[in-house]
Amino acid sequence: MADPTTSPDATASRPALDRRRLAVLGSPIAHSLSPALHTAAYRALGLPWQYTATRVDAGELAGFIDGLTPEWLGLSLTMPLKHSVQSRLNDLDRVATLTGAVNTVRIENWPADGSTPARTGYNTDVPGLVRALAEAGIDRAVRVTLLGAGATAASALVAAAELGAETVDIIARTPTRADTLVDLGRRLGLVVTVSGLSAVADAARVSDLVISTLPGDARLAAEFPAALRANTLLFDVGYAPWPTALAGSWAAAGGRANSGLTMLLHQALIQVRIFVGNDPFLPLPDEDQVLLAMRAALPADGRTGADSAGHPVEG
Repeated sequence: MADPTTSPDATASRPALDRRRLAVLGSPIAHSLSPALHTAAYRALGLPWQYTATRVDAGELAGFIDGLTPEWLGLSLTMPLKHSVQSRLNDLDRVATLTGAVNTVRIENWPADGSTPARTGYNTDVPGLVRALAEAGIDRAVRVTLLGAGATAASALVAAAELGAETVDIIARTPTRADTLVDLGRRLGLVVTVSGLSAVADAARVSDLVISTLPGDARLAAEFPAALRANTLLFDVGYAPWPTALAGSWAAAGGRANSGLTMLLHQALIQVRIFVGNDPFLPLPDEDQVLLAMRAALPADGRTGADSAGHPVEG
């Protein structure tokens, strides 16, 4: 899909390509890896765009968005803004509608009279997680165990459905927080069960995949059965610190644990598709090389940042 701001009939008042601005917003935001990833991508694409990190609290978001000028093309959002941004959007993609969480906003069709442009919200965490799991060799998981009940857990639940899950066992520190996830699961055609953290030790647990959306420093009072840890992939969305306590438990049992760095990478690639081509499904020019450049911008280990926009994840 062509970028309407660069089409032949674009008005003379539209900003030139070299004036494009983008940013990741959140609080805190200082340790976000998004600027490094996006800068690497635009450099590889030959686009002199500026992508920065800006600290914005939930109460400041509306004023920040309403104050943007026509050189602004898009925003990445982390907590606590993934829900509050929706009041400033004209449209949501299917995944953002399902999860109730927006981490990407594309701004276009700036009117010449300075009135409000079109703003569309997307959730790239879901395809980012699906792509990261495929990279880990997981393209189907019928029985999934999900740790946590926050906004990231909603994205993980939708990702599980896209992997063909039939049952998802949610284990949460506060099980009542999972009520919205149970409703979401029903809409996705999943059988969802919810239990407290003590359920991790259930010796009868069978799972094709375990996804943790708990903070990286979270420590569980009990451990998953050793046989499950040895034979089932743990995808830990957190990666600060790395290895997390949960990943260390997996390693102790001889199992395999992947950090959220690959989710970070792939959700950012989908964001770049949205900003450059106005379509999350349209591959970038020389996308393999763009992805290599972005991967090279990541830290060598998982000790920096914490989620898909560099902010600690919810549990």
